[in-house]
Amino acid sequence: MKNILSYTLVSLMVSGLTLGLYHFSGMGKQEIIIEEKADTSANFLTTSDQSSLNYRSTQTTAPANFKVAADVSMPAVVHIKSIQTVSQSMSDPFYELFGMRPKRRNSRQQVSSGSGVIVSSDGFIVTNNHVIASADELTVTLSDNRSYTAKVIGTDPTTDLGLIKIEGNNFEAITLANSDNVSVGEWVLAVGNPFSLASTATAGIVSAIGRDLEIIEDRMAIESFIQTDAAVNPGNSGGALVNLEGQLIGINTAIASPTGAYAGYAFAVPANIVRKVITDLKEFGGVQRAFLGLINAESLNGELAKKERLDLTEGVLVKKLADEGGAGKAGIRPGDVIVSIDGIKIKNDAKMTELIGRNRPGDVIDVKVFRNGKYQMFNVQLTDLNGNTEVQAQGRIAVLDDLGFRLQDLTPYQLEKLGIEQGVLVSSLFAGKIKQETDMKENFIIMKVNNQNVSTAQEVIQMMEQSSSEIELVGIYPRYRNVYQYVIEK
Repeated sequence: MKNILSYTLVSLMVSGLTLGLYHFSGMGKQEIIIEEKADTSANFLTTSDQSSLNYRSTQTTAPANFKVAADVSMPAVVHIKSIQTVSQSMSDPFYELFGMRPKRRNSRQQVSSGSGVIVSSDGFIVTNNHVIASADELTVTLSDNRSYTAKVIGTDPTTDLGLIKIEGNNFEAITLANSDNVSVGEWVLAVGNPFSLASTATAGIVSAIGRDLEIIEDRMAIESFIQTDAAVNPGNSGGALVNLEGQLIGINTAIASPTGAYAGYAFAVPANIVRKVITDLKEFGGVQRAFLGLINAESLNGELAKKERLDLTEGVLVKKLADEGGAGKAGIRPGDVIVSIDGIKIKNDAKMTELIGRNRPGDVIDVKVFRNGKYQMFNVQLTDLNGNTEVQAQGRIAVLDDLGFRLQDLTPYQLEKLGIEQGVLVSSLFAGKIKQETDMKENFIIMKVNNQNVSTAQEVIQMMEQSSSEIELVGIYPRYRNVYQYVIEK
């Protein structure tokens, strides 16, 4: 009996010592911090990693099941296969022996996949720009295994959204919800094709709204993501985030992960932004971006409020206004704090950018500001980057469709920041001669066409249309100072 008691006491002492060491050593702790890039970062679900109804959920506990949401939404979610021909220049060693260096091209196909959501019964599908960017061929497979070839209608790198179309009618289309009514804590379903596993649904809750992650590499990016803990993985890009009624509240776009796979958080573009972008792409051939007229503004927090001696800690502090912008003309001044737009509360710059991004040049919005201890309301007419209030329809231009790219004028402010006097931005690339014959990338700035300086997109188009044989494009990339030359056979 004494031996048994001795063994028991020794066992308890060893167990206690082990648990103590485990606790004080920090083992067993697991923490993922999105904001600190050293620990983890928010990454696009890049497909290259693998071959209007109001609604507010009153659900406070887990529903019995998600069958309604799945039954309504899954037929509208599609699998997208993207085929891209990658062209590479190679030196020919035979000719190098004779001091000549002609280049031959080697091409290979790169196949990747993602998801999309049917938004109208006539075959329009919304997805992520990075799912379809630079694709030469797109194949769409529906939930019932029917397959179609899709064409690109338009893309918007600033929101990472794209619109494609398949031919046909009577397709199952999803209903877009009012994403302003999405609340933290409500149940959601993520539907997509992770790792090419067709028609997969995962459940979770909305864990945050209005997240700005700075992951869209565009100077005019709109980031105000819905954050969820529903499992999202590579292949889910462009898929649906839906509420318990199966209505679309967002397009799944990114994950926060140290490994590239799901690690707790995923992010979706809000449905209200999706609605505006796809409407613009269908009606105008490009997104109509509106601007408030702020050159410099900062999200308010406790530290900044104390520094500026303000009595509130949420909103956007106006620091500098554009000369021809709508905000300045309406009477908004530096030092004002923007607290709401059209009655919707503004907590940070991300939410403000989202609300402005839903509008077009010429639209008038109600802006509420806090100034000298009082609230004031201003009616602001929005403009484009050049201070214009008219919508600029791009339409379909044959030479741009043939070459496979879209152009965007640069503002004087952008030219000044780039240190150049003229140039035109290549805002997006898709299947066409440029991709087939060159290795040009998006954000290339065209400075010369056939050895002539260009300052506007219209000038570039006219010179390319007038060219009889070859088109020579010379320019730079924003992050590099080297001059690049691309020659395309017309």
